[in-house]
Amino acid sequence: MAVRAGLRTAAGLAAAGLVLSACAAPETLSASDDRVQVITTTGLLADLVRNIGGDRVNVSSLVPDQADPHSYEPSLRDVRNVVYADVAFSNYLLLEQQAIIKALDANLDAGVPNISLAEGAVKYAAEIIPLVENVALDTIWLGMRVRGTGEQYGANRASDVYLSGTAVDGPGDLVAYLTESFGNPAFYVDSTDGFDAADGYRDDTATLPPDAHTHMSWAFTEPGVYRLTMRATLAPAPDERPVDVGEQTFTFAVGVDPHAVPGMEGADVLGSGHADVTVDIDAGELYLLVDPQGGGDDHAHAEVLDPASTVIEVPNKALHEIPADEGFRFLGHPGDPIFQLPQAVLGRHVHGEIDPHLWHDAGNAISYVELMRDTLIGVDPDGAREYRDNANRYIGELEELDQHVRDTIAEIPESRRHLITTHDAFGYLGAAYDVQISGFVTPNPATEPSLADRRKLAETIRNLRIPAVFLEPNLVTRSSTLTEVADDLSVRVCPIYGDTFDDEVTSYVEMMRFNAESLRSCLSEPAEREQ
Repeated sequence: MAVRAGLRTAAGLAAAGLVLSACAAPETLSASDDRVQVITTTGLLADLVRNIGGDRVNVSSLVPDQADPHSYEPSLRDVRNVVYADVAFSNYLLLEQQAIIKALDANLDAGVPNISLAEGAVKYAAEIIPLVENVALDTIWLGMRVRGTGEQYGANRASDVYLSGTAVDGPGDLVAYLTESFGNPAFYVDSTDGFDAADGYRDDTATLPPDAHTHMSWAFTEPGVYRLTMRATLAPAPDERPVDVGEQTFTFAVGVDPHAVPGMEGADVLGSGHADVTVDIDAGELYLLVDPQGGGDDHAHAEVLDPASTVIEVPNKALHEIPADEGFRFLGHPGDPIFQLPQAVLGRHVHGEIDPHLWHDAGNAISYVELMRDTLIGVDPDGAREYRDNANRYIGELEELDQHVRDTIAEIPESRRHLITTHDAFGYLGAAYDVQISGFVTPNPATEPSLADRRKLAETIRNLRIPAVFLEPNLVTRSSTLTEVADDLSVRVCPIYGDTFDDEVTSYVEMMRFNAESLRSCLSEPAEREQ
């Protein structure tokens, strides 16, 4: 097979010789092997390549099984393998330790394809998820809005519309407020001092002109179900008495399962995007106007939801500790826990990076396979038919895998599909297969959890009555916080595989099947402990 570009230069071989002299391990890739020599960063990527390349490829991975690609440092033997590679595949998007990427980029021969799969797979229809800068911001952004002109009331642009909180039923206090330019809070609804009927519509009230909206923060002092009753009135002119437009009750699930709110089973759950508590002064109604794209009233994606059959989710990732700053005393004492939906101002608050763990959606793995197939064909055109045939067969297997994972997870009651892990690595699994990523110890496995991280994790498990948390086998020695919290709360610790194999799980297909079945087995039964 005439696939090699020729022997390495004398200088390159001399450099490789220096590496060999320092490493007694046997060769994996070789200049004398007629097969295509492929280097990958992880064993998972190597498994995909083997399914496409078959007997025409010889594959080695830099990160060994059971090692963590986030922290693994390549050995001299690893560097030597890079020197002999005809093609290299990395996941990248900062998944791998930087030393691994440097080992590839510095030691690949000139002209050798060096493919970053997570980036390149986008051209093959891979679905990507942004990494959120602060997970507490990745919630519903809820404001207040006036929709319509109110012409039947004689309203004009100088008219005032009042959205007033009249009652709150829940385990704690609710405060809806706006943070002004210099950090001062302007209160709209505040249940801490009750609702004064004698003060009429001006108590606990947002005042807006017709066809306007405002952003705000919503804070809740205790987990549980809150029901906020709001009344809308309109004053056509300053000297005219306001007229009633309508009244409605809005339901919030704060730190608890939004699918299990008593009396609202089967309700719509509003947990992301941009939404407004809206008074329609033309229709005389209060409802939720929702736009997942954040475009507002006239956006093509905006839709109306009935508050009587909608639960607004305030998830456990919205749990904060009240800062020491004096300006936050209205929320409680410094260090006290509080749930808060954030105030939206300038759009979605995300890093520029993309979540690199694309393969937890089997559809994205298919995109990886298609990119690998075309890369191998470019390196070895004589094997084009074999690569295509192998890829087609394997894609069919991955499509069956995708359906199997979907069907298996669907057997878990929706109210129990809550995944808590060591770090933030399973967003694609959650998005593709309808699993709520309800918490993790830290965003990155190399980060030490704080005391606040531990408290938030325990609070999440208690509030959602989660029966099991999930631990990657290769991170057992670095996951004392997760196991200790689980032990304190008497919940199971179940295995889940993230980005590496071991003796039990040796392929990508096995990994995805194992994870789906582990989730079904560990989450299908309710928590048995008393809380």
